[in-house]
Amino acid sequence: MRFAAWYSIVVGVLMLGQWAFFLASGQVPELQTEPIRIAFHLLGEGSTAVALLISGVSLLRHVRWGPNAAFASLGMLTYTVLVSPGYFAQLGQWPLVAMFAALLILTLVSYRLLALSASR
Repeated sequence: MRFAAWYSIVVGVLMLGQWAFFLASGQVPELQTEPIRIAFHLLGEGSTAVALLISGVSLLRHVRWGPNAAFASLGMLTYTVLVSPGYFAQLGQWPLVAMFAALLILTLVSYRLLALSASR
């Protein structure tokens, strides 16, 4: 469970940090062109990041509901890493698409390790 816990915490922190950086540096043009869509997107990404942080910490603290929270937050992350690369693929930014593919693989590894730990 440690891998899933730390993976969740690291990804949650990086998601919040990435969006804070993009917003602070004015690199989100959708705030002007598609404000409603990007607001919902930011809500989804922020919720995913917070859920990952909560579940990661709960796994490290061996909280009874930690594994269930981790499965839920990893599910949220799976959706994000499947949907988000489309934006970058449309722009031809293939290294970022590859990054999302790597995140999907690591998320699936986390699921598997978490499932193995929970079944013991």
